[in-house]
Amino acid sequence: MPRRFYIRTYGCQMNVHDSDKLANLLLHAGWAQAESDGPCELLIINTCSIREKAENKLYSDLGALREWKDEVPGRALGVGGCVAQQEGDAILRRFGHLDFVFGTHNLRWVPEMAEAAFDGMREARTGTTASLERFDLPERHPEFRASTPGRAFLTVMEGCDMFCSFCIVPTTRGREISRPAQGILDEAAALAKTGVRQLTLLGQTVNAYGRHDQRRAQTAETGTMGFAALVRRLAEIPGIERIRYTSPHPLFFDEALVRAHAEVPELCPHVHLPLQSGSNRILEAMRRRYTAEEYSRWAEALKAARPGLVLTTDVIVGFPGETEADFEATLALVEALAFVDAYTFKYSPRPGTPAAQLTEGSVPADVAQDRLERLQDLLRRLTLAAHRARVGETTEILVEGPSRRARERPDQPAQIRGRDPQHRVVNAEHSAPGGSLVQVEIVEATPHSLIGRPVPEEGATLTRGKRTADEEGRLSAPS
Repeated sequence: MPRRFYIRTYGCQMNVHDSDKLANLLLHAGWAQAESDGPCELLIINTCSIREKAENKLYSDLGALREWKDEVPGRALGVGGCVAQQEGDAILRRFGHLDFVFGTHNLRWVPEMAEAAFDGMREARTGTTASLERFDLPERHPEFRASTPGRAFLTVMEGCDMFCSFCIVPTTRGREISRPAQGILDEAAALAKTGVRQLTLLGQTVNAYGRHDQRRAQTAETGTMGFAALVRRLAEIPGIERIRYTSPHPLFFDEALVRAHAEVPELCPHVHLPLQSGSNRILEAMRRRYTAEEYSRWAEALKAARPGLVLTTDVIVGFPGETEADFEATLALVEALAFVDAYTFKYSPRPGTPAAQLTEGSVPADVAQDRLERLQDLLRRLTLAAHRARVGETTEILVEGPSRRARERPDQPAQIRGRDPQHRVVNAEHSAPGGSLVQVEIVEATPHSLIGRPVPEEGATLTRGKRTADEEGRLSAPS
């Protein structure tokens, strides 16, 4: 009987996808995937270090896992991801029951490191590389269990060259490198053959894909292309019906990408566009390299290009030096752009970042908490207003599986949960399996989701064609 593994994942979509890659590598190496850490011989924790809270959770978990390790002789414990990349063998020294540590560029070596752990070897591999070999991974193993039926993440680039003053990602993920387009297209086609209908393109600054090669006129040599051109090529693959991308940087939007949102129906009418602050003074201190006005022009251009397009964002409050006036500027911009949702955070200093040295102007914890709550109150109002405006609309959801109500109340009629093209959660009474596309009419709005009812096939009028000539004439990019 093959040995079993289980992976705990913290953090962003990139971490989730890295865990999928790890699972696939281990399956190809002859392991079996366990449903929980109880019956497994190998436990891997894939970490996040974007905030101090996530890092502290890792250390707490590792302390508690000493008992797990001792329960069954011969078990192995590994840690990967951003904290592993940042701390390396220091984690091995701190936790004697930990067997191996691997960085973000070292996924391919995990099966080998796991086998070595069973032979008593303890090691850390956190070296970085600019080699494209880290993208050369096997296709999905027949026993790979997708956690997202009908959907898949697809890495197009890794790393970041922006060096925002608050962010540790360039340290933990390395410098920007774009994957050759043919490898991306081949993987997408293979995924489509397995039933994947929605691709989410991943990169730390995903819309910067190919930019260094374009600047040096090396796209032919490196096999890359502009990001908008890549989106168009992916949309041509049979079976791919939805394309998303995360997370873009406002600095790398261009007219070609705006037009793609207008002309490529497979490109979803939703953009998660990190803002971080509405104050130009704070944006400069964050080294974001754009102004609130420049951000707003791209946001409005996207909305004009694709009627109904939804914007979501990231916002940090309490950055060192943030005044009440700076925060009010953030509130004003959030309201003006009518974000439908946002990830909101209190500033968390990360070791080794320039902002961590900004001791003057620190925002008191209670003030930062008050600002976070005020921002979240505004966002709740904006979300509910956006949801209410959609009642009566017909849309199409990609089913994720049973809704929470269905899981908690099996005595009630079957109810599914899915996401519409705008990435909003929709619950509807239906029994369609995960990965299905179902047309629904929105009949109710809640602060967190939409309620729909299935539309009979003969009553469905949803269209998925290209933009009309009239709509084409309204396209514009910011000057």
